[in-house]
Order: sequence, then structure tokens, then C-alpha cells
Amino acid sequence: MPECWDGEHDIETPYGMLHVVIRGTPKGNRPAILTYHDVGLNHKLCFNTFFNYEDMQEITKHFVVCHVDAPGQQVGASQFPQGYQYPTMEQLAAMLPSVMQHFGFQSIIGIGVGAGAYVFAKFALIFPELVEGMVLINIDPNGKGWIDWAASKLSGLTSSLPETVLSHLFSQEELMNNTELVQNYRQQISSCVNQSNLQLFWNMYNSRRDLEMSRPGTVPNAKTLRAPVMLVVGDNAPAEDSVVECNSKLDPTNTTFLKMADSGGLPQVTQPGKLTEAFKYFLQGMGYMPSASMTRLARSRTASLTSASSVDGARPRPCTQSESSDGIGQINHTMEVSC
Repeated sequence: MPECWDGEHDIETPYGMLHVVIRGTPKGNRPAILTYHDVGLNHKLCFNTFFNYEDMQEITKHFVVCHVDAPGQQVGASQFPQGYQYPTMEQLAAMLPSVMQHFGFQSIIGIGVGAGAYVFAKFALIFPELVEGMVLINIDPNGKGWIDWAASKLSGLTSSLPETVLSHLFSQEELMNNTELVQNYRQQISSCVNQSNLQLFWNMYNSRRDLEMSRPGTVPNAKTLRAPVMLVVGDNAPAEDSVVECNSKLDPTNTTFLKMADSGGLPQVTQPGKLTEAFKYFLQGMGYMPSASMTRLARSRTASLTSASSVDGARPRPCTQSESSDGIGQINHTMEVSC
């Protein structure tokens, strides 16, 4: 374990060095919160707005946070040499146990976006005993078909890499409106991420395979995520259909599906307050956040949806609901929340 926790660390793994940033120190036997960003971004571009949000401090004081940068995507990363073989998506997932071992983390709660959500899902399928819960934003559980592959290649010939990545991150409406957020990310992707390294990550993400998950009971020996999962997508996001499909492959007894209104392709950036509220509620359902710490959204639901539990108490089996913005539905269904 490191003598100094807070700050940047380079971790050696079986598939190369991994850059991580630690915030805080381990809190007893509680899991670490690990984050993994989307392609085209790094932990700063993907998560700074979310983790710097005022109400998020209420959560982070209870956990150590570990931000993982995919190889070569951190600010100031050196360009990989010609011929470098970028790790596959499976290998990116297999790098995470080295991070956990280095810091002595016994388990994690993952927050992944896009490619990072895929990495965490793959990690949870390979190492289910290391995962206590996951927030998967904009996840696509499917591999790229030939038509998708050809379209991606054509896009690469007709558009610059930053523009191609922007069409992955943002909806067509957001791109057409050329919002200030889109303009900012266009500039940041071009200047803060090494373009050669980004191309390697982009190519590998577009070479991913199906996660091959099935909802329990639908096929013999169905393989799916065991830990509690909160799926998140904006109601105007390019990943909306993919997240809906992922929801159909998960166990409805431990899955929350959160579709966020007016949030576009990056809900953790455009709606950090709503996502923080939902994350608190998710943690409270796992037994980690006391009800006294819940703010208005979660507190209004706590009385009718869950029982209060202590920060270090035993983690109860999460209670799941079917919910809309109009009220609370029946128990024992995937909880769908429209914010």
C-alpha cells in the first residue's frame, strides 16, 4: 500500500501501466469507488463536474475514490510507440485487480461511462466477488457488427477523430445545436487527450465483443451481473437504445434503470445534481448511506421504499421498484425512474 494516498499513481499491471488518481483514504472495510471514463475522455473530462458537485461531497467523505484513466488517455500522456498493441477491452478489465491489490481494496463500487461502463461490466462478469455495485452510464452491451464497423470506418475517413468521438458522446440534436458544452468538449478532446493514443482506444472499443449476458430464467445457465446495478442514460442520448437493451439482460431484482430528462449524452455533466441524488439512493439501498445523509429526492423516497440502515451496517438485499416521475409502482420490478 502507498504511504501517501491522495494524488496520482502509476500502477504496473499484466497489460501495461495504468494511471490512477486517488481522492481520500480507505474507510474501514467499505468498498472503494472506482471510476472509468468513456472513450475520448479521461477521468477529469468525464467526472470532474460530477465529483466536484457540492452534494457529492456528502458521499465521498464516506469512501475512498479511485479514478482510473485508460492507458495513454490521461492529461500529458506520452504517445505510445509505433506498433504498440493497445489492450483489448477484456484486458482493460483484467488490469483492475492490480489496482485493487496495490491499494489493498477488498471490493469496489464502479461508476463507468460508455467504454468505461463496458469495462466494469466485463470486470464484474470475470471477478464477481470483487464488485459490490455498479453505476453504468451509456453502456452498450453489444459488439460491433460488420455494418457498424463499415460505418465507423467511413466516418473515420470523412470526419476528424474528435468529430467522430463527439458523435459517440452527444446526440445529433446536441451536435446540431452546437451547444457551448459540445464546443467545450470538442476543444478539450483535441487538446487534452493524445490523439494517437485516443485512436488506439477508439479502435479497440469499436472491436469489442458482445458481453453475452442473459436475464436469469430466459436461457439455461444464464450469465449476468450479480451485483446491484444502476443503469443511467439521458432521454436524448445516442446510447439510449443500447441501455434499454442492457436492462433487458439484467436481473430485475437488483437493477435500477434511470432515464434522465433533459440530460443529453453526458448526464453526469449536465445533470450532476439529479445523478448524485440517485447515487445516494442506490448506496442507501446497499446499506452504506444513513438516511440522515439523504437529501430531498432520496429522502422523499426512503420512507416508502427502504428502511434506514447504518453506514457500516450489514448490507440488505436491495429492494427494487418500478417507478416513474408520477409516483411509485409495484415492488419486484426493475425500478425505472424518469427525472
